[in-house]
Amino acid sequence: MSFCYEIMKDIFLLCCPARKSLHRKLQQGLREVANLFSNIPASITMTAGDDPRLYDVDEPASFALRAIILYLSGSGFGILAKPRQAAVTQFIVLIRQERLCLGHQYARKWTRVGEASPKGIVKLEIALKQSRFDELERHLYEVSDPDHHRYGDHLSPDEADELVKPSEETLGLVHDWLLENGIGRDRLTYSSAKDWVKLSLPISDVERLLDTRYSVYKHEDGTHLVRAPTWSLPTHLHKHIDTIQPTNSFFHGAPRKSNVMPVEDSGKDMSEAQRINAVNPPADITVAQACNVSAVTPLCLRTLYGTINYTPKVPGKNKIGLTNYLNEANNRSDVFLFLQQFRPEAAQAAFEFSIEVINNGDNQQTPDNATQLAEGKDLEGNLDAETILGIDYPTPLIAYNTGGSPPFKPDDNTPTDTNEPYLTWLQYVLAQPDLPQVISTSYGDDEQTVPEAYARTVCNQFAKLGARGISLLFASGDDGVGPDGSCFTNDGKNTSAFLPSFPDGCPYVTSVGATKNFNPEVVAFDPRNGFVSGGGFSNYFGRPAYQDAVVQPYVASLGNQFAGLYNKQGRGYPDIAAQGQLFQTVWNGTIRRLDGTSASTPAASAILSLVNDALLAAGRKPLGFLNPWLYKRGYQAFTDILEGSAMGCGTSGFPAVKGWDAVTGFGTPYFPKVKAAALHSYRRYP
Repeated sequence: MSFCYEIMKDIFLLCCPARKSLHRKLQQGLREVANLFSNIPASITMTAGDDPRLYDVDEPASFALRAIILYLSGSGFGILAKPRQAAVTQFIVLIRQERLCLGHQYARKWTRVGEASPKGIVKLEIALKQSRFDELERHLYEVSDPDHHRYGDHLSPDEADELVKPSEETLGLVHDWLLENGIGRDRLTYSSAKDWVKLSLPISDVERLLDTRYSVYKHEDGTHLVRAPTWSLPTHLHKHIDTIQPTNSFFHGAPRKSNVMPVEDSGKDMSEAQRINAVNPPADITVAQACNVSAVTPLCLRTLYGTINYTPKVPGKNKIGLTNYLNEANNRSDVFLFLQQFRPEAAQAAFEFSIEVINNGDNQQTPDNATQLAEGKDLEGNLDAETILGIDYPTPLIAYNTGGSPPFKPDDNTPTDTNEPYLTWLQYVLAQPDLPQVISTSYGDDEQTVPEAYARTVCNQFAKLGARGISLLFASGDDGVGPDGSCFTNDGKNTSAFLPSFPDGCPYVTSVGATKNFNPEVVAFDPRNGFVSGGGFSNYFGRPAYQDAVVQPYVASLGNQFAGLYNKQGRGYPDIAAQGQLFQTVWNGTIRRLDGTSASTPAASAILSLVNDALLAAGRKPLGFLNPWLYKRGYQAFTDILEGSAMGCGTSGFPAVKGWDAVTGFGTPYFPKVKAAALHSYRRYP
């Protein structure tokens, strides 16, 4: 949290209108103001001339603002002339509004292009302070720890809701604030736990409510967002509201994929024997027979990771899910053509898997038009569905197609939507009584594109799903430690730094890196398009206890290498890896080859889903939140990756080493070993 830049600028100009050096020193002064928030003295002695009303408040945040006034009227930051009394009085007027300003620099890849239309509709989502999240987290770790007597006793939806529902005080204060602004309860909707309040308002009304201004921002890829980098709340609500979106989050949610090159004929890169094997493979097929480094298929993945001879035992009881954002969908005709060629017995599943459309998400099943073809629409969606069905058939697949970031034209009078798609998806699935036990997500963005408060709020929602026994897998990114030429902070300092990924840094999800080759597997890297498996350390989330035993030694082994470029105390990722290069994918009726952790994540998800099938068939609980089990025992069932690194930012990046590393985690899953380890760990149902 930082004090609003614009308010401070106005006050400084009032204080020192003649100072020619003001503008170049303004940023330095603002940093000193921000530092005050963590250095406010326990008490301040009043002196002659102080306004007693400055102290007539107990709320810490408001007290901090008052302390800034005293600081201004005293030292003047050491870089400004002592403010005139009129300026201090003007500042007091602003402070009496009792508002705290929250800001976040918009990401380097975004450019402001104009004002937002005041008539545009914003679907505002207010995250209320969860009353007992610490208790929820305790439950999460207990039911996920294989050494705890509650291991596998996942919470029901109602039990999880009860732990995070806001207090009556919080609900009452927020309702009163909204009512004071002409917004009655009849206009509000709520999440299942009432920890999210949702309402739709014209942008002009939201600007008055949050004392802000919305603008249109354009990403370098041509997409647009309507956002307000700075907004404010009455200070008495600060401890009751975690975040309000869409405001200052510039999360882009780009799919983790790279289109290498078109391959018009699958036979071009597959021998005749391999094409026959894909249709009718021998029971004793070897990796050398099944796999081709230039064209990865389901047969290769099933053989390499040991699922080839496993038949799912409880499909229906066991399910798997995937997420689609950014107008992506899973084209059933393409999926059918893919399965017909690479997993014929599963072909009919292309027309049977479930698609749940959320918030007007895309589910186009007609051929793409010229513009959509040029954009590669559904490359990501097809890759995910084809990979999962190619491995997991006949396990039911559920695709969640979520709207929230449609194409936006700055001159549109009313944008169709402005929300954060992760929030929309989370609120939908958290309200469902029955969910797939594993959900694969191939979308993410640089961590610094989202405010920390937003990141933590979303992460806490992931924890709620984990406590319910859902395994959440996310792609770790396709640029190593960061794309060359873009590795700078967006806090105004432009400091050189590695760029960690969100939501991979969230400690309640499992992050998946990528490998290539087969004997042995190595870190994925494709010089044709610059794809490198992503990895790193969060700047928002500290290292969780389950990582201490392996991540601390890894960081120590790096010594001073990359010093200052990453957070040595941050949550390290990825946790595991899988093949992620040159996947055969049918799109627009033809075969393409795709790289990306968008490929490795559905592959790893499918394998772990089959582990759940074996667990459920044996009368045991599903894996649930993977990481405590993975870091304590499960890692032994994964194949360690020893070669390659997360190249990026003009460096070699974090290297693969024996044991855990920040590019492939513990390595790739070998199904027979993972299944055995899971069966050994999980107790039977009562």
